[in-house]
Amino acid sequence: MGELIEDIALRGRSFIFRDRLEAGKLLAEMLSDYESSDAIVLAIPAGGVPVAFEIARRLKLFMDVVIVRKIQIPGNTEAGFGAMGPDGEVVLNESLLRTLRLTKEEIQQQADKTRKILEARDRLFRGDRPFPYLSGKEVILVDDGLASGYTMSEAVKFAKRKYAKKIIVAAPTASDSSINLMLPLADKLYCLNIRGYPFAVAGAYEKWYDLSDEEVISLLKDFWQL
Repeated sequence: MGELIEDIALRGRSFIFRDRLEAGKLLAEMLSDYESSDAIVLAIPAGGVPVAFEIARRLKLFMDVVIVRKIQIPGNTEAGFGAMGPDGEVVLNESLLRTLRLTKEEIQQQADKTRKILEARDRLFRGDRPFPYLSGKEVILVDDGLASGYTMSEAVKFAKRKYAKKIIVAAPTASDSSINLMLPLADKLYCLNIRGYPFAVAGAYEKWYDLSDEEVISLLKDFWQL
């Protein structure tokens, strides 16, 4: 079971971060033990990139992105029944699938769509950059929030498949249920703001919008040129 590090004073509160950059700054303070270490920060695009940008910049750490994507429920772009990692491995929400009663063909069709999107986004954000070597490293996985936790859980499992020494999950906000999902998987889980049901990641931010691909690319270029 992993260790949870949270800010008790922020539990249950809403609209506590101005934006993702401020959330990243506050998370960096919580993660200060990793400053100038050989830990690798991996952001989950799109929303995780500005959060990770501030963490990596302030703590003088290497940063890259790990492309993980939810497998969408047919006809619902907001919800997913699982997630896929950059190597094509899949984690499924079996209890939700039993409720949805999707056929094997429908599940495979959605997985195939997700795989194509993953490959395209990896080319878009990373180009021909070699993926960082994770074996024996401490890896800090960052997103702007954990709703179901399934996307992050696949990122954790991917890092384990790459033989990371220790896996740290960092998110400004998370639901109770996602915390329960992540703790058996990660070595440490840093979260400033934990909230119950009903939960939306946007509920922690005063300024919330979907980042464009151009904004993500700009942040990555700025960081890699530091």
